[in-house]
Amino acid sequence: MFGVEVDGEARAYPKNIMEVHEVVNDTLGGHRLGIPYCTLCGSAQAYLTDNLPNGLEQPVLRTSGLLTRSNKVMYDLNTFSVFNTFTGRAVSGPFREQGVVLDQVSVVTSTWGDWKVTYPATTIVAQDGGIGRIYEEDPLGGRDDNGPIFPVGDVDERLPVQEKVLGVIADDGTAVAFPVAAVLSELETVASVQLLGIEVRAEGSGIRAFGSDGSDVGGHEAFWFAWSQFNPDTVVWSPPAG
Repeated sequence: MFGVEVDGEARAYPKNIMEVHEVVNDTLGGHRLGIPYCTLCGSAQAYLTDNLPNGLEQPVLRTSGLLTRSNKVMYDLNTFSVFNTFTGRAVSGPFREQGVVLDQVSVVTSTWGDWKVTYPATTIVAQDGGIGRIYEEDPLGGRDDNGPIFPVGDVDERLPVQEKVLGVIADDGTAVAFPVAAVLSELETVASVQLLGIEVRAEGSGIRAFGSDGSDVGGHEAFWFAWSQFNPDTVVWSPPAG
């Protein structure tokens, strides 16, 4: 499942439901959120959709069925403005005209049991989606088990293409990738790992990034090929030598 916490309120979004619907519009912690999930990139993100310039109507996000670099493209149902789903930047329509880049909050990939331990008061999207629908445990049927099914461009060979990384943008604009498996292994003996003012700690059975002041920095997991495609100059965290 994908866990999101905003201002002390937490909610879990089951992965199998997100694989079917691909985007959710929700209210959490007093904020409106748009949460797209690109199955091709293994990337669930949570965008604040109520922090906008004056004059813009709150967007209702939908998936378009189009792709860019194997990432699904989303759009606003009200204005038909198109967004780069991976970066939150508007690329057409009224939102582009005002230079909108949607702010992100963190998404934690975790088991339900571990998320529930971390956030005992968490809510979760109903098993039937609240609409009486039955969702298979694995709607994709292992579709991506043998690698990306569409071209992904030039491959950054520092990591395997489908290795999961937690991607974060540092305060100075530097993109940083934290390989999830390596970080979790390191966190078995230390409380956190740090790089460029970003601190990563365990949360649920996943990881979450914070700024030097302890604030959420809007990190999310993705396959390495996707993070490195959209952030070609990314820095990669590695465990300390020895």
